[in-house]
Amino acid sequence: MTRVRIGLFSSLDGYTAAPDPSAGNPMGEDWGPLTAAYGATRTFRQKVLGDTSGAGTTGIDEAYASAYFSGVGAEIMGAAMFGLHANPDDPEWKGWWGDEPPFGYPVYVLTHAAPRPSIAMDGGTTFHFRSGALEDVLAEATAAAGGRDIRVGGGVRTAQEFLRAGLVDDLHVAIAPIVLGRGNRVWDDLRGLEHTHAVRTEVAESGTIHVTFTREARR
Repeated sequence: MTRVRIGLFSSLDGYTAAPDPSAGNPMGEDWGPLTAAYGATRTFRQKVLGDTSGAGTTGIDEAYASAYFSGVGAEIMGAAMFGLHANPDDPEWKGWWGDEPPFGYPVYVLTHAAPRPSIAMDGGTTFHFRSGALEDVLAEATAAAGGRDIRVGGGVRTAQEFLRAGLVDDLHVAIAPIVLGRGNRVWDDLRGLEHTHAVRTEVAESGTIHVTFTREARR
């Protein structure tokens, strides 16, 4: 059965990176230290960087990175994660992800700029732009996923909207052993999530704390 999954990054003090992107640093200044353990994994190096040498960490962080990419049939992301804010009026802009994004399936971008023509990329990724209700976009993504899971890719505000709407089955938060003191707060208005989802924690060799929230399979 299709499940809705989210993966987020947080600092010890509950922040994810602030939205201060630049052309050379599209995810913001704090994104590097926040995601250092993930970026060091074998899966990240292969899936995102195209490194097929086998280099990268292979411990607990790698297990979560591998699971992040496994079994996904469609993705939903916010306009900022796609990169629409960088060139909002350029119809030729294809986002931050390069000519062959690391997805290989339909990606639905939530944006007030929709309607906007879909963009087919190398490697099987097609970006679709939608401005409808979350439930409607989720229904479309579910139909396109062919029985596989839906990943809500962020940013954090998009993830929070899905969580507050009760639409998320599996949440994974990788808490880096750093203190940011700034950024977007991860846990705002998510009180009681532990009552609807089973919680599990695991500490990786890097010091990253992996926290998972899992809702029982719906019948």
